[in-house]
Amino acid sequence: MKVLRVISSMDPKNGGPCQGIRNSIPEMQRVGVDNEVVSLDSPDAAFLGKDPFKIHAIGAGSGPWFYNEALLPWLLDNLSSYSAVIIHGLWQYHGYATRKAIKQLKERGVAVPKVYVMPHGMLDPYFQRAAGRKLKAIRNVLYWKLLESHTINKSDGVLFTCQEELLLAKTTFSPYHPKEELNVGYGIQTPPGYVKEMSDSFKALCPELSGPYVLFLSRIHEKKGVDLLINSYVKLKATNPRIPSLVIAGPGMDSEYGKNLAQSAKGTTGIYFPGMLSGNSKWGAFYGCQAFILPSHQENFGIALVEAMACGAPVMITDKVNIWREVMNNNAGLVGPDTEEGIYNLLDTWFAKTNDEILNYGEAGKTVFNKYYEISKATANLLSVLTNA
Repeated sequence: MKVLRVISSMDPKNGGPCQGIRNSIPEMQRVGVDNEVVSLDSPDAAFLGKDPFKIHAIGAGSGPWFYNEALLPWLLDNLSSYSAVIIHGLWQYHGYATRKAIKQLKERGVAVPKVYVMPHGMLDPYFQRAAGRKLKAIRNVLYWKLLESHTINKSDGVLFTCQEELLLAKTTFSPYHPKEELNVGYGIQTPPGYVKEMSDSFKALCPELSGPYVLFLSRIHEKKGVDLLINSYVKLKATNPRIPSLVIAGPGMDSEYGKNLAQSAKGTTGIYFPGMLSGNSKWGAFYGCQAFILPSHQENFGIALVEAMACGAPVMITDKVNIWREVMNNNAGLVGPDTEEGIYNLLDTWFAKTNDEILNYGEAGKTVFNKYYEISKATANLLSVLTNA
């Protein structure tokens, strides 16, 4: 069996979808299923050439739609050699081009593979309701009516990472009537075991940090609620200067939002911005933190969240993170609303925990990872869909 993944970009800075592919494909290869990726990336991009699978980088996409005229001819020439195709993500040219290629090949009488769409949370109603997104919400409705509804409804099935995502997707756009809605789950590979080089690598990027710290590690973006986190931490620090430090790691500090965050943190000791972490520095941050926090307004899954639990880190999240029930029901961390008061209360409650309580949360997080999110389980679910199509 040979599967093609179609995605706008494999740049790690883009977050979840490309990282999900990097987690999934090696496990599928381990059980004998070949996977390749076609992406709208420049062939000489620095992040390419490091993956143990084939990436057809046909050239960078342009504009917000990531348009590249080379994609459709490539798909027409190559689609029939695959057993199944998965479109990762919505709202960009790669999905439209795949649907158009399938249509043209059918009209020519060419056998085509089954096509599935994995939205990665992009059908969440949050994006239509969030403040500051009114024009984008109107654009999405028009785009849905003209193009994206056909990509979803004419595919052979829509793949969801959890039941919460599947249920939320039903509420956002109309007409919405996919042939199949399939909760295949999601997972990550078991992290590498701790070695001292991990701590050393992290400390090299955050040399002034000492003592316990709470970790945020994700893209620096409005939907992640980092402003709520900083404002809450600043208030707590003013009344209790001995609380653990706060590390905010991830790409995006050079954005306007990131610059505003840095300004909000100015004058408060104990807040650190080491930038994007990867490899040993990332694992060192996870293994060394007292807790991991994700204060998102919308989070489809949260790969970094699951990586933290797999490393034994307790977690603090909002009830807008789609796997919050698994965290709460298994006592792997704290859950609260995605408001400044909610984040303040999460931190305030956490900083009052005893060492034994912290250890218990961490052990429960490992159990949640092994029970729900170890990659082999999600891979088995996905293969069951693809092989029984």
